[in-house]
Amino acid sequence: MTSTRTKPANKAEALADWTDGRLGIYSLAKSNLRKIFPDHWSFMLGEIALYTFVIIILTGVWLTLFFNPSMGEVVYDGSYVPLKGIRMSEAYASTVNISFDVRGGLLMRQIHHWSAVVFIASMLTHMLRVFFTGAFRKPREINWVFGALLLILGMFDGFMGYSLPDDLLSGTGIRFMEGAVLAVPIVGTYLQMFMFGGEFPGMVIIPRLFTVHILLIPGIMVGLLAAHLILVFYHKHTQFAGAGRTNENVVGMPLMPVYMAKAGGFFFLVFGVVSVMSAIATINPIWAYGPYRPDQVSTDAQPDWYMGFSEGLIRVMPGWEISVWGHTLNLGVFIPLMVFPTLLLVIWGWPFLEAWVTGDRGEHHIADRPRNHPVRTAFGVAWMGLYLILLAGGGNDLLATHFHLSINAITYAVRACFFAVPVVLFVITKRWCLGLQRRDRDKVLHGRETGVINRLQHGEYVEVHAPLPQGRLFTLTAHEQPEPIVLEPEVDENGVVRRAGLWTRTRAKLSRGFYGEGSQIAKPTAEEHAEISSGHGHH
Repeated sequence: MTSTRTKPANKAEALADWTDGRLGIYSLAKSNLRKIFPDHWSFMLGEIALYTFVIIILTGVWLTLFFNPSMGEVVYDGSYVPLKGIRMSEAYASTVNISFDVRGGLLMRQIHHWSAVVFIASMLTHMLRVFFTGAFRKPREINWVFGALLLILGMFDGFMGYSLPDDLLSGTGIRFMEGAVLAVPIVGTYLQMFMFGGEFPGMVIIPRLFTVHILLIPGIMVGLLAAHLILVFYHKHTQFAGAGRTNENVVGMPLMPVYMAKAGGFFFLVFGVVSVMSAIATINPIWAYGPYRPDQVSTDAQPDWYMGFSEGLIRVMPGWEISVWGHTLNLGVFIPLMVFPTLLLVIWGWPFLEAWVTGDRGEHHIADRPRNHPVRTAFGVAWMGLYLILLAGGGNDLLATHFHLSINAITYAVRACFFAVPVVLFVITKRWCLGLQRRDRDKVLHGRETGVINRLQHGEYVEVHAPLPQGRLFTLTAHEQPEPIVLEPEVDENGVVRRAGLWTRTRAKLSRGFYGEGSQIAKPTAEEHAEISSGHGHH
């Protein structure tokens, strides 16, 4: 599509016409800039993740101009007096120089680190929002996987980032990583030698982490993020049930100018909040830890919170070892090393498990209310509880010193809670969801309480209930309730044995657990509502 003007009004329009003749921007803009996006406060969680990622890239580029990723030894002679005359790596010395000798350097370091922390937190919270509302269902399963990959890559890139300064805290974290690698049977020692270029700590681990941290992982993440946003744009954004909202439409605001204006303002708001956090709250004060030495371990050695649960697994696991054919297998590290990815993969594989259990092949663009899927919600809460328990296990030394408790007592408590807390949370959350479903059913059938009390002729006092608006009724009854799978009889009418296979029986059992009796409350039918609302015996 070309411009209908005989002559552009100004140079900007002339440039736009020239560009359109080569890229077709007019037709592209016409078809996409008016695309409608729904609005809900929880959608901001994903936006925070996007904006903090941009902040990380901007501040990271600036920091690379001053950081020297070398493990060569130097004697510090900068402006921070307590470290003068101390031998340290060039990586550590350059980080201290950024903090004290480069104008604005410490603030940029703080913004970069705080942005990484908020980035992981917002990604995890965003994924939990998607999980609890069922926004991962067809056609968004692939986008869920992309989000999961972004989260795990962000976690490991964050770990590599705070390992780069080569201070005593980050060096302890690298030592932790080395121990986990060595626990891998058969190939552990080979992997360790490959990563460190020799015995720990070697002279190449910081340059290698630097390359992976600023080049490899961010490059992959940018590609995944672009694919993630393209799929969001293509599939439409999910929206919550409400009047006029269906699987075939989107109710919201256009991308231009409303949504883009709000998004632009929100970006600067996020940048401002992170900057204020960075200005008033110190994070990773490497000058207080000192340079890394293999013979020392810093006090309060804690990773950033998003890797804390992996350390919790190691700390609370008993130090079991077995010997096989003259080789020692360190189960105290290897088992947590296997549990760590399993905890992540279980919830990331949930969309495919749920689709298999329900046999649902339809598209879903309406987000669920968490109460309407009690088993899914209860599983998510149990996972969160397990995550927090392991996070507490990763900080058992801090809990012991700050609250004057026995570190052994904390460790045993975390071990017990590892198995008990998820079960307790699952049961409580499921019953809570069922109770909320019963309340919704009662609201639909009997309306809302008005606070008006009437006395009947025979002396009984009753409260008057007002019928709900049609829009509210639609919201409370719009959700789907899958029927549990029922297996056919093992012997048919002709006496032929047709026993179901293991997979079929497992699927049917899971289906009954997800949607059978005791796992959902039947929502009111139109006939039930019509009968109640007719006024027979109800007020």
